[in-house]
Amino acid sequence: MHARMTNPAYLVPEAGRAIQSLMQAMAKDMADGVVPASTLMLAAMRGSQINGGSACLYADAAEARKAGVTDDQMNAVAAWRQSPFFTDAERAALALAEAATRMNDRSDAAIPDAVWDGLVEHYDERQRATLILWTATSNLFNTINNIINDPAGTTWN
Repeated sequence: MHARMTNPAYLVPEAGRAIQSLMQAMAKDMADGVVPASTLMLAAMRGSQINGGSACLYADAAEARKAGVTDDQMNAVAAWRQSPFFTDAERAALALAEAATRMNDRSDAAIPDAVWDGLVEHYDERQRATLILWTATSNLFNTINNIINDPAGTTWN
């Protein structure tokens, strides 16, 4: 299984640099512990599952392990609502990831008030900003990789 084409971020250098800058900002927030890396990776995994993004899910799972996500969490992230393995703060991040990834499936508010209220309860404004940007970035990568049919196991430079 091969990608249909080279990743567009490599073919449009200005876009690639912009994406790299965004990733560097997200990596700094992760390194600084603005939001725990494990929480960010759980949110990314959930978005990748919903998007059917095999390349991203594969990469997210590898990074999640490095960030300390437990095997129980890895195995249950798709069913986080029915699982005892997540904190309330992680649940709020997972709810955001799901709502943001499924925005177009809704006929009411893209992000329901209950989801937003859960975020506010567990995260300050800077942390919410990190979660929002992280989720949007994850969805960007899923979109690109799904369009070009990038397979799981792909490594990026």
